[in-house]
Amino acid sequence: MTHDGMPVYDRSQSKVEVIGFEARHYDLLMNLMTGGSYPFFIRRVVRDMGIRPDDAILDLGAGTGRNAGLMARYLSEQSRIVGLDVGQEMLAQAQERFRDQPNITFEKRPIEEDLPYQQEFDKVFMSFVLHGFIQEDRLRIIANARQALKAGGEFMILDYAAFEPEESFWPVRLVFRHGECPLASDFARRNWPSILREQGFDHFRSQHYYLGYVRLLAARRES
Repeated sequence: MTHDGMPVYDRSQSKVEVIGFEARHYDLLMNLMTGGSYPFFIRRVVRDMGIRPDDAILDLGAGTGRNAGLMARYLSEQSRIVGLDVGQEMLAQAQERFRDQPNITFEKRPIEEDLPYQQEFDKVFMSFVLHGFIQEDRLRIIANARQALKAGGEFMILDYAAFEPEESFWPVRLVFRHGECPLASDFARRNWPSILREQGFDHFRSQHYYLGYVRLLAARRES
């Protein structure tokens, strides 16, 4: 047990990089796994982000660029999106998708390691990525997000909400027992507003989806 009473995990239990068949068909698989609801869900999430036309957005774990494409609909040509991922197959899809849009770029970078951005972005966004890291790396990612944000910018985490997986609705229990890495349960059991507050964020807002089991949690960087 750790000092905060949570189980200890190591990086071998993390499932972050998507490769092979799953990477090549990721968008289709997400649609199938959600019974066709994912396109409607993610459009609603992007709407709830409150994107402004001149926003600069850093997308951590950008995958195929699908989310970036939805965010770009709210942006002007003077804005920009920078997407980061470690999976070459996913990055290749994203780069092909936006080959004619120079204000939307993608780079291969591990998001848990030091990043070069300093107060450059209005929003930092993550979609179902943070739960796949051990807590030590999650805190590094949060520090990277804070460093990259302008004063008053928002860190926006789309991921599991706060709940006890073993007491959840039975399909959710099945996902956590057989489809997710152990780190997902660890993530859902933690108080993320409290953790983010300790890391220099405040002014929280949230939206819930999928019967409350999924949450968009936004936190503002303190000036």
